[in-house]
Amino acid sequence: MDRHSRIYVAGHRGLVGSAIVSALEKQGFHNLVLRSRTELDLRNGAEVDRFFEDQEIEYVFLAAAKVGGIAANNEQPAEFIRDNLLIQTHVIDAAYRNGVSKLMFLGSTCIYPKLAPQPLKEEYLLTGELEPTNAPYAVAKIAGINMCQSYNRQYGTRFISVMPTNIYGPNDNFDLYSSHVLPALLRKFHEAKEQGSPSVEVWGTGNPKREFLHADDLAEACLYLMEHYEGNDIVNIGVGDDIAIKDLALLIKKVTGYEGEITFNTSVADGTPRKLVDVSRINALGWKARIGLEDGLHDVYADFQHTYAVKK
Repeated sequence: MDRHSRIYVAGHRGLVGSAIVSALEKQGFHNLVLRSRTELDLRNGAEVDRFFEDQEIEYVFLAAAKVGGIAANNEQPAEFIRDNLLIQTHVIDAAYRNGVSKLMFLGSTCIYPKLAPQPLKEEYLLTGELEPTNAPYAVAKIAGINMCQSYNRQYGTRFISVMPTNIYGPNDNFDLYSSHVLPALLRKFHEAKEQGSPSVEVWGTGNPKREFLHADDLAEACLYLMEHYEGNDIVNIGVGDDIAIKDLALLIKKVTGYEGEITFNTSVADGTPRKLVDVSRINALGWKARIGLEDGLHDVYADFQHTYAVKK
């Protein structure tokens, strides 16, 4: 990418998109094209077509998506598959028809089978059944991957797909209903400390393991791959290490300074037992994560306290 290239970051207000924008600006890319959801509804094909026709976009980071935790996925399966299929179909097709030089589609490690061998290698895609709690979202992401690959084969486009592991960072979603496990726990422990609650409830048994990648690391990886990767195969982005949810809870308890007890609500489904990604492909391409989990949690907690903390 040239420093003057017109770059569209779809979903620039979200956790991932905002980190990509920040990374681009730090590296001297300032010709960025950004639109809020009210300014451009990516679910509307006509709006997307007009946008690409008018803006002469050269590069696209497709980070826009409807996302959420287990509760939201369980209660809104139709919205998760419909909205994500619409968003990615409109953007990918418009990028092709308007001559975009290169596009990056951001998927998710939920595309891999629930009981796939660990760590998750890219070639495990479509080798088994998905985790039921987020299957509609995963199916949409798998369709986006296949769409990019199909356009590359038929039209000679340069559309690449990356699969980030669980992401956390500043500008995360801390809503207890729709957020993912790490920001939800961070808010729970913070509010318990502020309110003097004797215990914090963690959903599930605490036994599942998850991998967590800081959004700043992900953004750097995305820029690196946009400039150095041209393959048609998907690429995992992760740390290569994971942690049990119960140990994550203990770490967040330490970071927030909460002194009460932790209880586990085992009536809530655990989801996938483990989701550790194999990062040998991206490491071989020359990129590795640099932000440790505890350091990253301190960073996110400081942002939470400044921006999102519920006032007494």
